[in-house]
Amino acid sequence: MSGPDQPTRRSVLAAAVVAAVAGGAAPAAAQAAGGTTAPAAGRRPPGAVGGSARPADYRAWTTYTDWRAGARDGTRAVAGARPGLEIAAPRGTTDYTDPHTGTTATWEYATWTGPLHRLPVPATEAVASWNAHTPAGTWLQVELRGTYSDGTDTPWYVMGRWAAGDQDIRRTSVDGQSDGRSTVWTDTFSVDDPSSGLRLAAYRLRLTLYRRPGTQLTPTVWRVGAMGSDIPDRFTVPASAPGRVGAELTVPRYSQEIHAGQYPQYDNGGEAWCSPTSSQMIVEYWGGRLTPAQLSWVDPSYADPQVCHAARSTYDYQYAGCGNWPFNAAYAATFKDLQGVVTRLGSLTDLETLIAAGVPAITSQSFLKSELTGAGYGTSGHLMTVIGFTADGDVIANDPASPSDEAVRRVYRRREFENIWLRTKRYNASGKVVSGSGGVCYLYFPAHPTPRQRAALEAVGVR
Repeated sequence: MSGPDQPTRRSVLAAAVVAAVAGGAAPAAAQAAGGTTAPAAGRRPPGAVGGSARPADYRAWTTYTDWRAGARDGTRAVAGARPGLEIAAPRGTTDYTDPHTGTTATWEYATWTGPLHRLPVPATEAVASWNAHTPAGTWLQVELRGTYSDGTDTPWYVMGRWAAGDQDIRRTSVDGQSDGRSTVWTDTFSVDDPSSGLRLAAYRLRLTLYRRPGTQLTPTVWRVGAMGSDIPDRFTVPASAPGRVGAELTVPRYSQEIHAGQYPQYDNGGEAWCSPTSSQMIVEYWGGRLTPAQLSWVDPSYADPQVCHAARSTYDYQYAGCGNWPFNAAYAATFKDLQGVVTRLGSLTDLETLIAAGVPAITSQSFLKSELTGAGYGTSGHLMTVIGFTADGDVIANDPASPSDEAVRRVYRRREFENIWLRTKRYNASGKVVSGSGGVCYLYFPAHPTPRQRAALEAVGVR
């Protein structure tokens, strides 16, 4: 969470969209990150739903058939209980200069290009997310190329350069990517001027897998997908009627605030760690645990060292923060038998469906102190974990912006929570119109969900 209703990189998107920012095309694979366009993802250009029953379309590639359907150049599909994609025979080598260390290294690489996915409703925004294993000496890049509603194509946009660790490369988004009609803001593809009617009609994803030359190492990718959405501008949303209520999941409680001042090199310390703190809560709900060896770098005097580790493991060196949405989902999937996706949900009814199946969720919202009774703060961007609903339908949340672990559990009024999460526009403390997340949500769940969990996930558009 940022300071009380202070602007963040994510919150400048709306202003940038109005200005119709133009810039250079996306850099080619393995080139250094360039440009200085302020990354943002708090987002919301104007748009229209167009009659869709769902606010977003999430499509993923996860099966052996999926991996074989793509164009493989040096990669192979791997069958088994958890099918994936690996390097088979590298197509060549390339030099990559890490923009955050200045180090140039040579890497072998291979690629997979997915089939074209046509969006059921053309989108103004898209967010890619992925799940992978990247042993030391490997990393990966995810790109998106879109087709506009007028039939023309975008460049290949880099949606992330990622490794689970930070020893080989520095995990990074890429600034300065635009073709004059769309721009990538940290982790989000966005049409610059949705009022023009231009939309993203289709897209394909490309994976590039890298490894140290002369080794047999390989990343393994289990899931790659993207969420496309066209959410209408709205300051308020219709109220939903309580449905499946009266359930609460037992999710660990961690406060980001007890880490204030710790490891300021990662997003200025714990006061900004709402996203990784929320991620760690749900990872541990599903049984994910870090070993003493993994935590050995953390000062032993710090409580909840796993939260420090989550912050380090989600930190985006270009965005200079731990709030990169896909990086958090990818972190969750580094734990055995876990998956993570970024999507948008349409209502608290969706959250009720998930909670009833035992699946908690992480929601993104921004609000004034007066807009969420009991929070005690205002924020321009904050993540918290929804763990249940009271008998009256109010939201039970593990809110990491709490003074202690014991104080993390909160009950928030249903109507207030629903509005601050699902709206796309709001007024900040200065009376300026700024953006809201429009229902953004992280979902972490088992690699092999139970039939009930699978049905709940499918009901909210995740397969």
